[in-house]
Amino acid sequence: MARRPRIPAALRRQVAERDGWRYAYCRSPSIVGVPTVIEHITPLVAGGVSAPDNLCLSCYRCNEFKGPRQQAVDPRDGRLVPLFHPRQQRWADHFAWADDGVTVEGLTPTGRATIVLLQLNSDWLVQAHRIWIVVGLQSPLE
Repeated sequence: MARRPRIPAALRRQVAERDGWRYAYCRSPSIVGVPTVIEHITPLVAGGVSAPDNLCLSCYRCNEFKGPRQQAVDPRDGRLVPLFHPRQQRWADHFAWADDGVTVEGLTPTGRATIVLLQLNSDWLVQAHRIWIVVGLQSPLE
């Protein structure tokens, strides 16, 4: 099996700084200790490359749930739609924080499909968002 190319430390830091040390999908702050990965938005197996425009900061959970997928099913109508692409799309165009400030709502088919696939409203993540708001690591109105 071919070994995956290692992303240089300088590029990892560049991606993290560009992403504001916040995970591109779940918006969790990287400072909280959840293992961090550099996500290939278009996976290597699908022809993606290890270049800044194809990389984002991600928590291991989002990275594992996403895997090599680039599409998922919109729960509203059952259509297969593209997943959120953090380098080509704005988070706020596809997602919004619910009134509780800890759950994410999908504004588009892409947003809804991404929420379901990556389990962005899992019990664990919702509780984590509550804690991060209390300690000032996350704004409920981000």
